[in-house]
Amino acid sequence: MTYSIAARCPKTGAFGVAITSSSICVASRCAWVGPLGLVTTQNITDPALGPAGLALLRQGLGAKAVLDTLLAGTPEPAYRQASVIDRYGQVAWHSGAHALPLVGMAVGPASIALGNLLADPEVPAAMLAAFAADEAPPLAERLLRGLEAGLAAGGETGDEHAAGLHVAQTYDWPVVDLRVDWHDDPIAELRHLWTLYAPQQAAYEARARVPSVAPAF
Repeated sequence: MTYSIAARCPKTGAFGVAITSSSICVASRCAWVGPLGLVTTQNITDPALGPAGLALLRQGLGAKAVLDTLLAGTPEPAYRQASVIDRYGQVAWHSGAHALPLVGMAVGPASIALGNLLADPEVPAAMLAAFAADEAPPLAERLLRGLEAGLAAGGETGDEHAAGLHVAQTYDWPVVDLRVDWHDDPIAELRHLWTLYAPQQAAYEARARVPSVAPAF
């Protein structure tokens, strides 16, 4: 039903998630990023885990403590998948016993790919391999490459219909927040949106910081 890749950039400290699903509006429920960490919540999703997890990360809790607290508070955690990455790049994840088969996960340095109802349990490993192949591009580009690799490796058993790409760095608001809520080829459409937005990202950040000298519209 859903597969995602999440990571912290060691160069910039940014946090990001790329996610796709056969379900509508997946990013609005499942991907949560902030300047101090990230949370993903998927499978049979409890969206409350996202804002609760970001609040705990702000209080200084590490990834494992945040995840343990979230699982203690959500109904029937055996039906959930979740991941947390904290400001130190520590990764914690959970895939419950009742997660939809096939499940898969792959963990790398300050990064994780996680999925359910996958066509192949190696899809997450393919995503992380693509993400790690080139460290030069910005985090959003690397995450999107990971998502594309997951699709190429088989994706999920159904057709993907929604996707999202989210990055937070420094600010309380995300510097990248792109969503495809329903589309026949959502990852390709997400790539199109990122291609349009990437050249403008720095200008939008500058308008927030110093509007008097920021690039004009």
